[in-house]
Amino acid sequence: MSKQKTKKFRGSRTCGGGTHKNRRGGGSRGGRGNAGTCKHHFVRSMQRGLSFGKHGFKRPLSTVNDTTIVNVGELDEAIEQLVTDGFAQKKGDAFHIDLANIGIEKVLGSGKVTKPMFIAAGEFSAAAKQKIEDAKGKIISSAENTEAKPE
Repeated sequence: MSKQKTKKFRGSRTCGGGTHKNRRGGGSRGGRGNAGTCKHHFVRSMQRGLSFGKHGFKRPLSTVNDTTIVNVGELDEAIEQLVTDGFAQKKGDAFHIDLANIGIEKVLGSGKVTKPMFIAAGEFSAAAKQKIEDAKGKIISSAENTEAKPE
């Protein structure tokens, strides 16, 4: 209340709030805490970022790990550029690339493979393996790759 209203209600028992029983309890303010987040306080709950749904159920965060991936089609398109940048080598007709140097952990099978590629990576999907081998390439898993390198 402003100073003027306070002065106006001096001597009044309820300060304009009706009977003395009004303004009691949490109901006079629409409930306590997060009451009404799906009903009469919906907009307020959205602004605060509170959970929605019955009984405040919050969907758990996705459990997908943060594996860095690339599709074989993208590799096939970008292999010439990777050779120019020094991430891959061309030996005869085939391209040799170690994806661990670029920070890629998994190869997925979307896209077309037109060039023979020898790819070293941590994981390969079944479709990626099939497409690379059909194009006269070879996959090298990281476990094999670390054993083959002299220390």
